[in-house]
Amino acid sequence: MSSIQEVNLADIQDLKNRMKLIAEADPKQFQNDFALKRYLRAFKTVDSAFQAILKTNKWREEYGVENLKDSEAVKVHSSKARVLNHRDCVGRPVVYIPAKNHNASDRDIDELTKFIVHCLETASKRCFEEVIDNLCIVFDLQNFSTSCMDYQLIKNLIWLLSKHYPERLGVCLVINAPGIFSTIWPVIRAWLDENTAKKVFIVDNEIDLCKYLIPDILPTDM
Repeated sequence: MSSIQEVNLADIQDLKNRMKLIAEADPKQFQNDFALKRYLRAFKTVDSAFQAILKTNKWREEYGVENLKDSEAVKVHSSKARVLNHRDCVGRPVVYIPAKNHNASDRDIDELTKFIVHCLETASKRCFEEVIDNLCIVFDLQNFSTSCMDYQLIKNLIWLLSKHYPERLGVCLVINAPGIFSTIWPVIRAWLDENTAKKVFIVDNEIDLCKYLIPDILPTDM
């Protein structure tokens, strides 16, 4: 498990001061200290973190993130992913994605992306921020075929995690991967920055999986 990179105290105070001014004028812009630290870790400088937060807040408002839970996209795509009631071994909320339930040629990418945002949002709200503020995402490739592989959806997920949920990914587990995945992974790996790539683990046996989570928490009804 990698330790969380600390942020400079002067930088966090500078960012807090800037955000305080913004939030006083518009309370919806408020971000807590944990969020500010995540943005600083991801975007490195106070200026970059500040701009990124403003962009995220604007995106959240325009995308209607808070209202997605009641959207048709969430009802229609409920078999594609689930935020589990159980957590991984260090307390992270778990987003479980059974790839077999997806067909890349039979989906509306915009609606499906809304569903993914809803899952990220739900899982993020379940974080015990004071203890651990990132997520465990599990891609289950049991019964995976090439028709399940959706490169655009993966690109959208990477974009969301990097721009609007920075440092929310704690670990990404790929389980039950078939041989064909060895030709797919290098393509996906090329889209990831080094920090994100280090969080992805291809787990090929239950003993190794137990280092991250108890296998019994994974759904059998999807």
